[in-house]
Amino acid sequence: MSAGLLLSLAGLALVDSTSIGTLFIPVWLLLAPGPVRARRILAYLGTIAGFYVVVGVLLYVGGTRLAGALDGALDHRPVLWAQLAVGVGLFLLSFRYDGRRRGGGRGAVSRWRDRATSGDSSVRWLVGLALLAALAEVATMLPYLGAMGLLATSGLGTPAVVALLAAYCVVMVLPAAALLAARVAWPRVVEPVLVRLNGWITRTSGSAMGWILGIAGFLLARDAAVRLELFEALRNW
Repeated sequence: MSAGLLLSLAGLALVDSTSIGTLFIPVWLLLAPGPVRARRILAYLGTIAGFYVVVGVLLYVGGTRLAGALDGALDHRPVLWAQLAVGVGLFLLSFRYDGRRRGGGRGAVSRWRDRATSGDSSVRWLVGLALLAALAEVATMLPYLGAMGLLATSGLGTPAVVALLAAYCVVMVLPAAALLAARVAWPRVVEPVLVRLNGWITRTSGSAMGWILGIAGFLLARDAAVRLELFEALRNW
């Protein structure tokens, strides 16, 4: 287990900690009027972390078996050309991404958030909100999927991979947990910070997704181009 792997996983987890489910909704919950119900918010964060641990284990087991079945097939030139096309497509899509558009999934999350913060709601609404948020964005959490790729190719045993995955998911929800602790300890100091943070997330969530798509597309396309030796061919042309 190298220090580089641990630092890469920690960095990716911190990026994932700024997603809709791991930061935006917790900030919403902390801004709800009335006293903070710490137990319910912790149940929300625990559900988010647990969901991604389970999904990660399933991806790791399935990915390991798939890699064994393919056994080098991903290095074939047709597959590399397909990877190049996907990377270029993601990069171009990032320029067209409009952060002002709202999908049905986010609208459903908003409705569940309003119900979960009502005075007579129970913990089950927050658990449902966490699962809905996780399901709505799991396929778009590229840092998380990148971390799973690092773990799948790390050569570590299954117990170590599961332990690192659990630690990754704890780091994902750590900033929100820290905000919860600060909100309980110093409410008057933290509330204005939460309001500003909520405004910043609302303004930048769309452009952030565009940046993530662009970076992921660039990295995919560059990797395929290097393995296809396209840069060498251009130099010799």
